[in-house]
Amino acid sequence: MTDFNQEKLLFNPVSPDHDAIPLIFAFPNDYTVGITSLGYQIIWATFATRSDVDVSRLFTDIQESLPQNPELLGFSFSWELDYVNILNLLESLTIPFQANKRDDNHPLVFGGGPVLTANPEPFADFFDIILLGDGENLIHDFIDAYKTIRYEDRETKLRHLATIPGIYIPSLYEVNYNSPDGDITSIKPLNNTIPYTVEKQTYKGNVLSASTVVTEKAAWENIYMVEVVRSCPEMCRFCLASYLTLPFRTASLETSLIPAIEKGLTVTNRIGLLGASVTQHPEFNDLLDYLYQPKYEDVRVSIASVRTNTLTEKLAKLLSDRQTKSVTIAVESGSEKIRKIINKKLDNEEIIQAAINAKSGGLKNIKFYGMVGIPEENEDDIEQTIMMLESIKKAAPGLRLTFGCSTFVPKSHTPFQWFGVNKIAKKRLKYIEKQLGKKGIEFRPESYNWSVIQALISRGDRRLSKLLQLTRIYGDSLGSYKRAFKELKGQLPPLDYYVHHTWKTEQILPWSHLNGPLPSATLIKHLDAAMSLT
Repeated sequence: MTDFNQEKLLFNPVSPDHDAIPLIFAFPNDYTVGITSLGYQIIWATFATRSDVDVSRLFTDIQESLPQNPELLGFSFSWELDYVNILNLLESLTIPFQANKRDDNHPLVFGGGPVLTANPEPFADFFDIILLGDGENLIHDFIDAYKTIRYEDRETKLRHLATIPGIYIPSLYEVNYNSPDGDITSIKPLNNTIPYTVEKQTYKGNVLSASTVVTEKAAWENIYMVEVVRSCPEMCRFCLASYLTLPFRTASLETSLIPAIEKGLTVTNRIGLLGASVTQHPEFNDLLDYLYQPKYEDVRVSIASVRTNTLTEKLAKLLSDRQTKSVTIAVESGSEKIRKIINKKLDNEEIIQAAINAKSGGLKNIKFYGMVGIPEENEDDIEQTIMMLESIKKAAPGLRLTFGCSTFVPKSHTPFQWFGVNKIAKKRLKYIEKQLGKKGIEFRPESYNWSVIQALISRGDRRLSKLLQLTRIYGDSLGSYKRAFKELKGQLPPLDYYVHHTWKTEQILPWSHLNGPLPSATLIKHLDAAMSLT
């Protein structure tokens, strides 16, 4: 395939042994999207450097030569609505959607990635095996464990794999409800050889990820990605990227970042620095000085997202000199009250100063990310956001200002997982759009309807699997989901239960048997701390 011919590899694949495990590793989207996923690149390279695995890649548009009888079929799952493509790919390989309809002639279907680590339950019926957490060590543990029971029957394989930390076998857990459309009453392993809970795996090393392949066919053309930090020390109460990936880890400048960047620069001059809080790396200024060397003056540098008080004029100048015209900052709200509730530790003066620094350093655009529908938000908080943006515009005239805004969506393993989506958020997005339009500030709202679907999936349980199969046929609009709920009435709770209801802190959550970095009791303390500020 011509797309694969464009690839520049930064690792050395090994020749598989004659009895290597035939494995298909899929990304449920187009090649250009999948190959831009750093997680997919890393896991693929991990398989391709093991001689006991014979890995073939599969995307929705292209594929490598696939084995006739694969033993394992894996999916890297990064975006919720890609579940439709997972089902499409299973169908194309003539593999039943439901794990309980597969037999010894079918491969074991496994999955990992951010969507499944956050809450695998809506998709639990589609997977034999789910890998929870960081893949660095878990992938090796999985393959090593699989080899010991490779020639056993399906049931024996699954029961053995369930004993490996981080490996979750949904079929070995029974979920009970007080009625078909009621609350969960219990989640239990089928017998005492299966762990009662499954721990998300956390990689603790100081050498983080970097691209294993660079290609002009990627969505970010010819970019070499370097993971500078993992997680975020700020711990905003709603933030999955912080809470689910704790603790905050930083790549060593000398042993990880500089060698990785030098390796990447042998094949491209585009470097992307990744992480939820890149500029909070303790040696970030040293990294800037390194990239500012004259020998790198033709290198284009981009940064995923910048924390407000770290956007110095020096950083803005480096980005501007290295062909980056824009920078992105998450501020969430212009209201001090709301920022305290969500634990966003910054003030309006810092935000305005960041814009001034961006302009002084030569950047042309600045994009702020905000959110509406945050618990305890009122109209006055919305007005304060509009006023803050006006102040920024006045303080940095000529800087193109964009405000991207989403609706608060509750996420598992965060202190705000018990809240529902506020229906008034839709109206507030419209109001902000109208007000900012009058002031010449570009507004980019995220679809409210998409936020509703996101919340459904982020708080869903196993009863959603039937619904997801129906929406695959009906389409991925909110109307399709409502139609599916109507058709399945009485078999699962209504849409409002998953999306808009505030749940009790004592109730059993769909993911209560899957342990994130912090126990529920700690999340409740953080929730209480947030609500004490109202």
